[in-house]
Amino acid sequence: MTNLFDHAMQQRMKDEAPLAARMRPRTLDEYVGQEHIVGPGKLLRRAIEADRLFSSIILWGPPGTGKTTLAQVIANRTQSHFETLSAVLAGKAELKDVIDAAQERRRLYQKKTTLFVDEVHRWNKAQQDALLPHVENGTVLLVGATTENPYFEVIGALVSRSRVFQLLPLTGEQTGKILDAALADPERGYGNRRVVLDPDARLHLIDVSGGNARNALNALELAVESTPPDPSTGSGQGGGSIHVTLEVAQESIQRRAVLYDKDGDAHYDTISAFIKSVRGSDPDAALYWLAKMVYAGEDPRFILRRLIILAGEDIGLADPLGIVVASSAMQAFTFIGLPEGIYPLVEATLYLATAPKSNSAGAYFKAFERIEQEGVGDVPTHLKDNSRDAVALGHGKGYEYPHMQEGHFIPQQYLPKELLGTYFYKPSEQGYEAQAKARLEMWREAQRKALGIERCEDVPELTQEQIDAIKRKTK
Repeated sequence: MTNLFDHAMQQRMKDEAPLAARMRPRTLDEYVGQEHIVGPGKLLRRAIEADRLFSSIILWGPPGTGKTTLAQVIANRTQSHFETLSAVLAGKAELKDVIDAAQERRRLYQKKTTLFVDEVHRWNKAQQDALLPHVENGTVLLVGATTENPYFEVIGALVSRSRVFQLLPLTGEQTGKILDAALADPERGYGNRRVVLDPDARLHLIDVSGGNARNALNALELAVESTPPDPSTGSGQGGGSIHVTLEVAQESIQRRAVLYDKDGDAHYDTISAFIKSVRGSDPDAALYWLAKMVYAGEDPRFILRRLIILAGEDIGLADPLGIVVASSAMQAFTFIGLPEGIYPLVEATLYLATAPKSNSAGAYFKAFERIEQEGVGDVPTHLKDNSRDAVALGHGKGYEYPHMQEGHFIPQQYLPKELLGTYFYKPSEQGYEAQAKARLEMWREAQRKALGIERCEDVPELTQEQIDAIKRKTK
């Protein structure tokens, strides 16, 4: 009796499941999209069809692109025992139960176990470490799904023992094909109901779903279920028709879903695109990525902090006001907040994007690297503090005060003797810095003549990798 009730409940739950769940493909032939990994003749497709997955796999892609569906297709196809865990809900205790059962199943029945872990990146390092030995010794074959870059969010040992397949957002054509299938399927979709989806409404659902099949099907379901049948279109089989117009479609999916996890790839990729657009002097692109971040709920203060860094790193003395504008925008936003605080944020973005650019402030890292390689040179005696040891040791003796000289400049020694003629700073010819360059060349020439400097060295520019390495050392 219990079995009958359980079966009835399961059937009712299946019938009442959301459209996106009911329309989930059961075979590779029903699967839409990702032809680059499961198209005809592709390695993964051949392995699934032959039930010969060659290793554990990790499916990486945005929401609604078919990761869980592909895992379900594997479950329907494989002869091994298929287990499912959600990393959001399950921990080490649940994993231990699955592993114990898999070991027992292998010992008694020689039956393999395939373990699907949804949102595998949600497990911390200790939880992923607990899974690793059982993947390594073949107790389970892992099928992991993640929306985040596994090379950053999954431990390296687990990634190295798996094949990573990247799933892409669905094209408009693919999303349309999924919508059409839902409208035509009489068993799982709306094929047994008279639904009329206007072409412009269909295009709107496709466009706003953003390559996410789940979003598109959820919006279609809301549109159909919230629209009463038109009695004037007949009362035969299926009743009156349900007319989904553009207006209904717009109400059903009012806001474009922006993929933006503040701790994930989309966060870092978008801020990277924003900063590179400002650095590249493209204000239009900068505004676009700025709008995406604000739209998705990013903290504007995070963006402003990055703009302040950019003002020093990429604009520098080409426009010394850049860092002033960026810092003032941060202060103004702190006073105002959203929504009006968007104005100082936009002003700073546009100012920096249209300002002359120079990365000459990176000369600091050349000096840092020289110290790291050669050690620190002695401070010349005349530059030392004369408030303590002037009489006994002669500290400060011979120093000439520049402001007492014409032009407020005197060509004297400032670097350690062994570094005289070494030039770390190379000014650009952009904006204000072009004026500074002319003055500096005159001062350096005067210094070379006064001190008899014959050897001169323009320290080569560092690569970005070298600069990043120095930054990590100074944290």
